[in-house]
Amino acid sequence: MEAELVALATAGATALVQQMATDGWTRVRDRVVGFFADRGSASPESIEAELETARAELTTAQQDGDEQTADDLRAEWRNRLRRTLRADPEAAAELRALVDELTPTLPAQQVGDVYNTISGGTQHGTVVQTGTIGELHIGGQG
Repeated sequence: MEAELVALATAGATALVQQMATDGWTRVRDRVVGFFADRGSASPESIEAELETARAELTTAQQDGDEQTADDLRAEWRNRLRRTLRADPEAAAELRALVDELTPTLPAQQVGDVYNTISGGTQHGTVVQTGTIGELHIGGQG
């Protein structure tokens, strides 16, 4: 059971820190404040202040190219979530739902058959094959 709580706390902390740098931060912050406040771990105001301090630290770190701060914040919130889950195992379902809500789902990868035909008059040359490579702009147009 401990391994599951650690994994859930890790997922929660990762999602939380990722969301700190998004436009939807206010909604996420309010949900996380509610999660902790419902368990009486601190007042909603103090939790909100801690989250805003963490977000400010992350924003500054990102501007400075400091990746260690994000790692430190993930570790800090993972530990806090883990302690909360240990004290209130019933909170796991709510945290799981919150993580699912905050973690973007990736579109299903499309798999299909590829058929290539190369023709021409040369016997040697370079062939480049690729799938979808995203937006591609050539020659300054775009």
